[in-house]
Amino acid sequence: MTFDGDSYQRRFDELAAEGTDVHGEAAFVAALAPTSVLDAGCGTGRVALELARRGVDVVGADIDESMLSVARRLGPGIEWVQGDLAGLDLGRTFDVVVMAGNVVLFTGPGTEADVVAGCGRHVAPGGALACGFQLGRGYELDAFDTHCAQIGLVLVQRWATWDQQPFPGDGSYAVSLHRHR
Repeated sequence: MTFDGDSYQRRFDELAAEGTDVHGEAAFVAALAPTSVLDAGCGTGRVALELARRGVDVVGADIDESMLSVARRLGPGIEWVQGDLAGLDLGRTFDVVVMAGNVVLFTGPGTEADVVAGCGRHVAPGGALACGFQLGRGYELDAFDTHCAQIGLVLVQRWATWDQQPFPGDGSYAVSLHRHR
């Protein structure tokens, strides 16, 4: 699946111009008080850029060059890495690894366990994996929790939204926080 990074970014720019808060994921992550974050599946860098603005050391990773091209233009001082999250190995860990914006739903069918493992190997001891995605689209929470458990991450809490509305809410979305056992 390929994207048009400029069109994708324009959508969020328009929302922001209309007064919509487009930084819910960044606010959620910032509340965890990390010093370092991997924005896994960063797209055009919306979350990474906001976290960097808040003083967090952040790295963005995505497979799509069009998305990363926009991210590099908007955040030239941030490290942007092109690569498949399933095989990603940055040689370091982070206080938080965030997968915002349905990242696991945009991976190839059957690769979800490898993507979770690729992200999970970057979670520092005592760190967290924060992930949000729509439900009812072929990859569900039981599979996600199983994939996390397979790499030693356990569910700490789950919400219906990034602004921490109680789960299940309307049952269409989930934000999960997993940590090492």
